[in-house]
Amino acid sequence: MSGHLSPLASRLYDLITGIAKDPTHWPEASRLSVGLVGLGSGRIQVCDDDPISVRYALDEHARQRLVAPARELVEFLLPDRVRDHPFTLLVAAGLAGMDAEVRPRLAEEHGPIAVAEMDVLLGWDAERRALFREALGGWTYYSAPTLSGVPEWLSGQPGYLEFARTALEMAGARVAAIHAGEIPYKAEKAFDAGETSAIGRAVRIALMRDEPWLPESLDALVRGVAVAPTAAKTLPSQKVLFEIARAVEEHPTPEAVASLYAARRITRHAQVPRELDRKFKRIEPALADRLEVAFRLPDGRVRQAVGEHTAVISTDGEVELSWWHGDRKLKTVPAAVRREHPEEVKRLRELAKQARQRQVTLIRALEAGYAGETAPPYRRLEGHPVTDRLIWEFEVSPGVWRAELGLTVPDVPVRLWHPARASVEEVRAWREVVQGKELRQPFKQAFREIYLLTPAEEASGDHSDRFAEHVVDYRRLRALFKQRGWKSNFMGPWDGGYDDGDGRRLLAGGRWRATLEHHLYDEGLAVTGRVHFDRLTEGGWRRATLTEVPALVFSEAMRDVDLFVAVTSITLDPRWADHGPDRLQDYWRTGSFGELPPSAEVRRDALSRLIGRTAIADRCTITDRFLVVRGDLRTYKIHLGSANILMEPNDAYLCIVSARDPHARLFLPFEEDGRLALILSKAFLLANDGAITDPSITRQLRA
Repeated sequence: MSGHLSPLASRLYDLITGIAKDPTHWPEASRLSVGLVGLGSGRIQVCDDDPISVRYALDEHARQRLVAPARELVEFLLPDRVRDHPFTLLVAAGLAGMDAEVRPRLAEEHGPIAVAEMDVLLGWDAERRALFREALGGWTYYSAPTLSGVPEWLSGQPGYLEFARTALEMAGARVAAIHAGEIPYKAEKAFDAGETSAIGRAVRIALMRDEPWLPESLDALVRGVAVAPTAAKTLPSQKVLFEIARAVEEHPTPEAVASLYAARRITRHAQVPRELDRKFKRIEPALADRLEVAFRLPDGRVRQAVGEHTAVISTDGEVELSWWHGDRKLKTVPAAVRREHPEEVKRLRELAKQARQRQVTLIRALEAGYAGETAPPYRRLEGHPVTDRLIWEFEVSPGVWRAELGLTVPDVPVRLWHPARASVEEVRAWREVVQGKELRQPFKQAFREIYLLTPAEEASGDHSDRFAEHVVDYRRLRALFKQRGWKSNFMGPWDGGYDDGDGRRLLAGGRWRATLEHHLYDEGLAVTGRVHFDRLTEGGWRRATLTEVPALVFSEAMRDVDLFVAVTSITLDPRWADHGPDRLQDYWRTGSFGELPPSAEVRRDALSRLIGRTAIADRCTITDRFLVVRGDLRTYKIHLGSANILMEPNDAYLCIVSARDPHARLFLPFEEDGRLALILSKAFLLANDGAITDPSITRQLRA
């Protein structure tokens, strides 16, 4: 045998004969075309009708010993759905002994990246190759792996992490050469299917390990495949771009997300932005929950001289790109800068967009950390403009926590302050601080709602009906699910539609799952149901009693559900009273003016602090459910939940769809859904009701 096979082929021969000792494991494979035919010249050919098939000229003795087990091995390793997997190349090149005639043909047919991966596999033992083959069975080219731990396992195998870096560098270099016109460009043919699969594996491994070399390589590749090298707008490889997006969804990092956002902005292909937008809806919640990478986001201020002017990217509050001439801030980009430095202006705008997106990611990650069982590495953010506007708790002695504004106390355990862990007096004091300093917090913290377990919920055992039986706008509900990181089935009477939605959100690092049951009520409407919680135990989900659920997990999940109902309920539409179906009129009226949920109670508290600072303070009174406004014509009760209005003395309904905002300069401590601003706008309008000229309103006032 040694006279006819190279050392690599000899090793593969040993593999074949070793695992083929029991041929009953694999059926006959006569339909497969690994032909080992001919007599001793040793010449190798790749069949024209099947580039994977390799014909050999071996002596009869070699043929008898090799052909049958080779066929059975190929049948075992290469079912039809994976004929282009690296194992196909492995068999072909291994039997060929990596012959000089075969390697160029393999690279031509399947690409050098796939051949480079094959080189790594040829250095593995039989057990590793068998495990890799098993992984490929659940990891197809254009879908995420179904076997858990595949990237982790691959990254620990000899040579594979090095291959991952090589693969991305080779891919980036090829795309750059296409754009430079150095190699021929064929639309969507920049990468073979096997190479696309290999690139996807390489990206997943590097993202999972958070390799420091990845951001630069990935950014170059993503931008390269997102821009057409010709006027035809056809990209070098949408498949590679979307495969990278799928990898980022599984293992997101801020830099990778920023690269995909850049690709979305620069591409000229009409379908790509829409497809990436769908992926962003899944990627962003995943990144917000991946706290270990979110906390390294850059902060501070960028200053750069551009000609006689200075560009400043500030992250204090909202991210802003501003232009300065000396000490004078300009309203727009100077004309001289636009004319003489257009590329630099473009680069700085791109940098500001990336900083803005990363700050959003950081804020979402901080808020997601509330329900975590272990504290994220908050210390990395000491002095960050975002954290300076948040309240923190420091364990100054065992079990004793002290709250302060900003990360200021060194060398002690730290966590985000949450009102559920504070006394009523402390919560009231912090709300005064935020209001008094006119401090716009990155997310609602001082005024955050608290949801405690009620006696009725304790008695129910494993579910809550607190927000059940609300009729909501279904499409708006779905949009909020995506925004807040909940996943649900898309309900509908069409083919493939679901009868129930069951929105779910993972909390506490994926160890708890909250579920909001809901079902279709009518076209475009849904009805909410129970909320229940499951705990991840021994590899599966187990329904938990509500008393088992950690207090912050329960509170944060119920806060989301309250938000869903508060924003999507049909009771928020003031026109429903006239145009809604009769069967829902009672529900609309009861819900429009009923008891306040926790979100509306927080709104009442904020209004009680704000109204006294306004010009209409002497005309306003706050009751348990209403902001009562005394006008010149009538007295009005604005519901603090729905913002709908009743008129005294007979509680006649007043329909005002919207109102101007005369209090635009009034500081609002929070504004998640626009309701606080809407209530104030209506109050200002009605306090001066004699000046109203809109006939649709005056007609109701004088009815």
